Amino acid sequence: MLFDFFQMYDLEDYDYHLPEELIAQVPASERDASRLMVVDRSRQSLTECRFIDLPGLLRPGDLVVVNNTRVIPARLFGRKESGGRIEILVLDRDGDSASGPADRWCLLRSSKRPREGSRLFFENEFIGVVEALGEDGLIRVRFSGPQTLDAMMEAKGVMPLPPYIKRAEQDSRSGLDRERYQTVYSKISGAVAAPTAGLHFTGPLMEKLRASGVSIVELTLHVGHGTFRPVRTSDIRKHELGAEAFIVEEETAEAVNRAKKEKRRVIAVGTTVVRVLETVVNDRGEVTPGRGRTDLLITPGFFFRVIDGMITNFHLPRSSLLFLVCALAGKDFIKKAYGRAVQEGYRFFSYGDSMLIL
Repeated sequence: MLFDFFQMYDLEDYDYHLPEELIAQVPASERDASRLMVVDRSRQSLTECRFIDLPGLLRPGDLVVVNNTRVIPARLFGRKESGGRIEILVLDRDGDSASGPADRWCLLRSSKRPREGSRLFFENEFIGVVEALGEDGLIRVRFSGPQTLDAMMEAKGVMPLPPYIKRAEQDSRSGLDRERYQTVYSKISGAVAAPTAGLHFTGPLMEKLRASGVSIVELTLHVGHGTFRPVRTSDIRKHELGAEAFIVEEETAEAVNRAKKEKRRVIAVGTTVVRVLETVVNDRGEVTPGRGRTDLLITPGFFFRVIDGMITNFHLPRSSLLFLVCALAGKDFIKKAYGRAVQEGYRFFSYGDSMLIL
């Protein structure tokens, strides 16, 4: 038993084999046409459905909580003073003003890191000066140009897809990514990765959910680049997530608290929603509204106080997202579900198929 306890937190135990051809490179033809595996914890059963079937799988009175963050097209291509090509992902907004220069931490992809003080050249006459070098490819860049950096990214930036989705610099699928790597209910810009569980929703499907008696409310968590950060600690409890900004409006908090009081189910759409709700619950079990930052890491053994189920995609091996899903449904049961998904040819990761855990 002692061995089993320690194995629960052993990174190696969260690995699995995934054929490369099952990593989705493009989304399904229609958002709600993706496959949906229903993972029933009480019955220990796995059922195959389609995402469009969701209204019939939830109960009248269920409360669905979605993340309305909007992904910034923060991936920029440019060149160094030497002429060498670079690719950067623009991260935080600390120190920005409405106009004028913008100081941002960026994640750099280049064969050789630039020196402090060197210049970087981008489209729309934008110039970046490297002010500091950080760890793991991070650089601090001071941008200046004829418009704001945000406006330039909206005009010339590329969606910051995760590295397992392969795109060339001038890829014909970039227009598709601008539309489909964004939820239909996205509102508040600030994320550098999509809350991918929500990519399967359409406007008509959400109307069907409401017509069936399911309520939908929103919160915001701006997904940061930490979501791409590999876990390097053998004990998964020692992994550190980067803090991400969240907003929980009073209306959402009241809706969740009312549902819990009336013993109606709260269904989170994605790990981001789970992490926010389980961050803001107080000692009385009530969700509190407000703004803040969360670096909550959820691993097996975590006691969930708010959510009763979740919608999620199939996650990378050895990832913090997989830890969270195993914490909710049980490591062995999730291993069984993932094994079935591989066997049945499900599509994995951000543009892949989905799972409903009840």
